[in-house]
Amino acid sequence: MAQTRGVAGADPDRVPQEINTNVAHPARVYDAWLGGKDNFPADRALAEHIMEAIPTMPAMAAANRAFLSRAVRYLAGEAGIRQFLDIGTGIPTSPNVHEIAQAIAPSARVVYVDNDPIVLAHARALLTSQNAGETAFILADLRNPETILDDPALKATLDLSQPVAVLMVAVLMYFSDTEDPNPYQMVSTLLERMPSGSYLAITHPTADFDSAAMLGAVAAAKQSGVTLVPRSQAEIEATFSGLDLVEPGVVPVLAWRPDEPPADPQSAYYWAGIAQKP
Repeated sequence: MAQTRGVAGADPDRVPQEINTNVAHPARVYDAWLGGKDNFPADRALAEHIMEAIPTMPAMAAANRAFLSRAVRYLAGEAGIRQFLDIGTGIPTSPNVHEIAQAIAPSARVVYVDNDPIVLAHARALLTSQNAGETAFILADLRNPETILDDPALKATLDLSQPVAVLMVAVLMYFSDTEDPNPYQMVSTLLERMPSGSYLAITHPTADFDSAAMLGAVAAAKQSGVTLVPRSQAEIEATFSGLDLVEPGVVPVLAWRPDEPPADPQSAYYWAGIAQKP
């Protein structure tokens, strides 16, 4: 699916009836930062409010997308993974996971998961463009990982007796440690069902590089009713507990196997890492 650009916002006539477009949603805020058109005034207001604290947020969103591309290239190529579970996929933005993976391995299978019905509406178009592999979309919330794992679409698309790459790019920050389950338990539940040889890829915002700016972003999100929890390098490393980190470990997102060395690796306030289940 070709990436769409624009500033006018989404067409209200194409919005699923169950969507409240007056409330900002992370997937659509992210779409606004990427220059997409599938967002609404509430989403753009939050995007702009956070940019008051961190003006370079669009560049950071782009850095996460670039990491996703590098990660999938590594996983499908060097690691030989043929199955992907992309949680918190967001509005389809080319290149999508299946496009990257199937360019390397045409038989690659991808399941996308998001809790925004607008993402589902766009995923229907995405699913019409299949290679020799397969793609599916699940409308589900990470707060209930079992519903993802037990969804018929996942079972029909992925073989959980074979390694799977679980992708969680810029998603865990929307859950606090006080939730039940907490983010670490969400990850653990998913990985318990994955066989040996599976991988976990994560990016996560942090206050380690600029605490004042990140705290401003947290406050802006809170005013719009959105949870935003930055975490430290040690906390992200704990998410990979029991797994074998792939070199170079948990590093700034710009520094994870970059195509070109970044001028300032800490200019994007995110940690990134990939690890394998023994």
